[in-house]
Amino acid sequence: MKREECTEKIIDAMRQKNLTFEEIARKIGKHKVWVASALHGQASMSKEESEKVVAILGLDPECGRLLQECPYKGALSTTVPTDPLIYRLYEIMAIYGVPMKSIVHEMFGDGIMSAIDFEIDIRKKEDPKGDRVVIELNGKFLPYKKW
Repeated sequence: MKREECTEKIIDAMRQKNLTFEEIARKIGKHKVWVASALHGQASMSKEESEKVVAILGLDPECGRLLQECPYKGALSTTVPTDPLIYRLYEIMAIYGVPMKSIVHEMFGDGIMSAIDFEIDIRKKEDPKGDRVVIELNGKFLPYKKW
């Protein structure tokens, strides 16, 4: 079985069992965004975590083994994404990425935000004019080394 097939089986099982990423995350003791990332093949699970997912979703043990493999990260192609939600995030970075970089450099100096020592959260904020999507990115600052 290929990793993409495992992802399809996971999503199908979630639909059949009417389970959300948040519900699965609660059952294995992890954050919903990390679980969604792992189940989409962008993070590796421990043996214990993958066995819990296999049991929860009734998956083939082979899928559990694939969940433990180190993934090829960065599932998006190099072309502009066409999915409207992913495109809007791409658009946000195209418009605000350089200003965000400038502000980070003003506040911290020359460096980057880690995507390894990193957390992300997604919340819903109710608003009478239309509910809001709140995305929080939280990464360790890593200064560039001088030598």
